[in-house]
Amino acid sequence: MPGSLPLIQEPDRLKLRLKDVPPEPGCYLMRDQNDRILYIGKAKALRNRVRSYFQNSQNHSPRISLMVRQICEIEFIVTDSEAEALALESNLIKQNQPHFNVLLKDDKKYPYLCITWSEAYPRIFITRQRRFRSPFDRFYGPYVDVGLLRRTLALVKRVFPLRQRPQPLYRDRTCLNFDISRCPGVCQQKISSDDYHQTLRKVAMVFQGRNDELLELLDDQMQTYAERLDFESAARIRDQLQGLDTLTAGQKMSLGDSSVSRDVIALVADERVAAVQLFQMRAGKLVGRLGYTADAMVSDDKITNHGFILQRVIEEHYSQVDAVEIPPELLVQHALPQQALIQDWLGERRGRKVKIAVPQRAQKADLIELVERNATYELQRAQRGAEQQLLATEDLAQLLDLPHPPRRIEGFDISHIQGSDAVASQVVFIDGLPAKQHYRKYKIQSSTIRSGHSDDFMAMAEIMRRRFRRWSQVKAEGGNLQELRQSANTALHLGGLNDWPDVVMIDGGKGQLSAVMEALRELNLHEDLVVCSLAKQREEVFLPGMKEPLESEAEQLGVQLLRRLRDEAHRFAVSFHRQQRGERMKRSRLSDIQGLGPKRVKELLAHFRSIDAIQMASPEAIAGAPGMGPALAQQVWTYFHPSDDPLDPGELEVQDQDQVQDQKVAV
Repeated sequence: MPGSLPLIQEPDRLKLRLKDVPPEPGCYLMRDQNDRILYIGKAKALRNRVRSYFQNSQNHSPRISLMVRQICEIEFIVTDSEAEALALESNLIKQNQPHFNVLLKDDKKYPYLCITWSEAYPRIFITRQRRFRSPFDRFYGPYVDVGLLRRTLALVKRVFPLRQRPQPLYRDRTCLNFDISRCPGVCQQKISSDDYHQTLRKVAMVFQGRNDELLELLDDQMQTYAERLDFESAARIRDQLQGLDTLTAGQKMSLGDSSVSRDVIALVADERVAAVQLFQMRAGKLVGRLGYTADAMVSDDKITNHGFILQRVIEEHYSQVDAVEIPPELLVQHALPQQALIQDWLGERRGRKVKIAVPQRAQKADLIELVERNATYELQRAQRGAEQQLLATEDLAQLLDLPHPPRRIEGFDISHIQGSDAVASQVVFIDGLPAKQHYRKYKIQSSTIRSGHSDDFMAMAEIMRRRFRRWSQVKAEGGNLQELRQSANTALHLGGLNDWPDVVMIDGGKGQLSAVMEALRELNLHEDLVVCSLAKQREEVFLPGMKEPLESEAEQLGVQLLRRLRDEAHRFAVSFHRQQRGERMKRSRLSDIQGLGPKRVKELLAHFRSIDAIQMASPEAIAGAPGMGPALAQQVWTYFHPSDDPLDPGELEVQDQDQVQDQKVAV
């Protein structure tokens, strides 16, 4: 239920909930304390599958461990067969887009192309974060060749008249893009929403690998326009055809059965990660090369594990694509555990038969070998990055004299302008990489830190007290910090304390470090935490109680890791400070107007886009904004123009008489 504690913190309720789960096929839904769906899964036996999440013997990945800590409620839907459960799971995932259903890691290595179909005039752009704001929006990818994706999108925007800007350049007229036929005038609605969606559907066919189908469609339209003697429209489509020919040039691959469309999927894995490659081949042309990484599975049967990973990749990938994007044939590197079931499911989605094959000889086997070789290169690149991170953490352990390489490192920084809008940031690196789900923002609460009076030492001490207050309370109550630290990484830790850092880094010199250590002494944690500071000028590392910095070089791997942590903490703090300052400036200028509440302030800013625009607007223009009337509009206008307040005609008459009288007296 919303607001309840996670199930792992209430063993009795967890036991009763697991007892209610039936041993039949179906789907299960995991929800958090805000009633949001965390994860949707399917199982041949629901009871066994759901119980496996809460067993200590299970070696969960960090992603699943994080999810288990948040589960507050479990729902299930029973089906007649496992095939029905698979179809239901696909529909539920597509409709709800749960965060933890992303088997394929969003590590920002591969970009997607997004089309916001939910908007009246959809945008099309490249992004590295697949975050669904609406079930109607579509993500195509992820694409391995980033350069090719950017060139393709640039060419598509030249071939088809598309919306070029996320926001209009002018309020009441079109920009140059409309004049040169690059944009159909979306900002002034020169084209209807339906017609613009029709154009976007043609563009989507390019990223769905349906180039030949699109060429046929455009050729038919060109012939139709020519027969109607509409030569201007025919010439426009001719130019589009020529542009698409440029796009598909050089994609041809030598295949005996080049008329068949197929996807080819293979992977290469080590003990930690699996690199998966998916080649989209349409009529003998390589139209897309997609790349994924997934958690490797630990088991003795390597081939079965790889088959299971491939099956989950296929389930997730094809549940997100349109039916027309599913090819009639899939070539896979290893047999799938439920190959017949997946084959029937894909055929049902496509509306036609789909064949899944594991080629062993001739050209199809060569294709698998080609895709596997590309996956090998991606895995090697990932391994090189992992090796570099391991060397950096080992070097840092040696520099700080730690017994083992630090896994969780936290960095803190303060940001303000002469004490105003003072904030702090906490960033976390795990295994040498940013873990943004653990970042935290702090507003400095001390009343002595205000505009015109800054105190970084006091601010940093306050943040330390707030950050480690819970740990201090546990220690004061007799808790064993050593045991808590050792169990912090397990999914079933019931105390909620799973954020103990191996190293705490402060952005600053000896002064900031001394203030932090004084705060930790108050918490009685000064002997438990490993704390250091990194001074900016010479990139020197200081430890508590030491007058001189550690002997280190600015370019050694451990110091570079601290610098990346420091720079990330600084970036995060500055961005939060700017956000707070911007909100304060908006509040100070608009919220002071009597009768203008938060809702009307928001509507006014949405209508005019900026405070400067409100200031330049006339009272009549302000009155035209949502929720504004003539009287309130006059108040807003008067607030920005106190010296230009128009006088009443009667007041003008009195003023004129006074001036005449003054003139007479003067004479």
